[in-house]
Amino acid sequence: MSLDAVPAALVTSYGRDDAGRAWLAGLPHLLDLTLQRWELRPDGPPGNGMAALVQPVVGADGTPAVLRLQPLGEESAAAVVGLRTWDGDGVVRLLDHDTATGAMLLERLDGGRPLASVPDDDAVMKVLGVLLARLTARPAPDGLPRLSDVAAAMVAAVPGALRALHEGDERRLVVSCAVAVDELLPEAGDRLLHWDLHDENVLAGEREPWLAIDPVPLAGDPGFDLWPALNSRWDAAVAGGVERVVLRRFDLLSELVGVDRARAAGWTLGRVLQNALWDVEDGKAALGPADVALATVLLRHRV
Repeated sequence: MSLDAVPAALVTSYGRDDAGRAWLAGLPHLLDLTLQRWELRPDGPPGNGMAALVQPVVGADGTPAVLRLQPLGEESAAAVVGLRTWDGDGVVRLLDHDTATGAMLLERLDGGRPLASVPDDDAVMKVLGVLLARLTARPAPDGLPRLSDVAAAMVAAVPGALRALHEGDERRLVVSCAVAVDELLPEAGDRLLHWDLHDENVLAGEREPWLAIDPVPLAGDPGFDLWPALNSRWDAAVAGGVERVVLRRFDLLSELVGVDRARAAGWTLGRVLQNALWDVEDGKAALGPADVALATVLLRHRV
């Protein structure tokens, strides 16, 4: 890979500061170095998300795998801890890891067959719910961020965020979300959470039909993990009626994961609050329409 071939999405993610630009500049060399160190050869063009370069590879013994490169940081370190703890149970298997660079060698899944390609929404929700139940069944190991700390920081940031929002209804919605989170803070949970399990982060595999990828592990209540599934392919899913879809999805997911519905609703409002705070950090003065709709339905029904 040459420097001018670095994906634009990674430049957008990491080109904002000196550390990120330095990592981008060194990425082609890092890829070559890691391929040599682990005796890998490229097996197709690289792919990427917003956070990492993903290079399909073949090992010296002919085993297909994927090499994942992203900057060292809390997220990448937590991902390694989570993947080692799950050890392939419902999630892509970690084959090797380099602590100096953060490089991960991962089991090869079918990148051309994400769960998002399945047209039946109930089938998709069932897969997500079953995977969430498996992933959150484990207690979180030491060394991961904790939902108790994340949620407390969110509540503390609300007053400043309210001043940035233009709409009174949205300010009241944020306050309602913060109240729900504050009530749940004393028991924030200790399960191992994926934090970002939606239909694009599940791929078809050989040893299992579907496996999760790209975790951002967190120690907390499994109810905090429902939002990405509820938000999956939002525009297409809610064409037949937002309230009906939200409630059907919420009922199915909460039952499959085995979470208390009231707690799950409260933590889902916490995810809406988190998104609102991130939006404000990015300079926005309004909430995302999907977040407003989802929170409004959950608050209206007091599930």
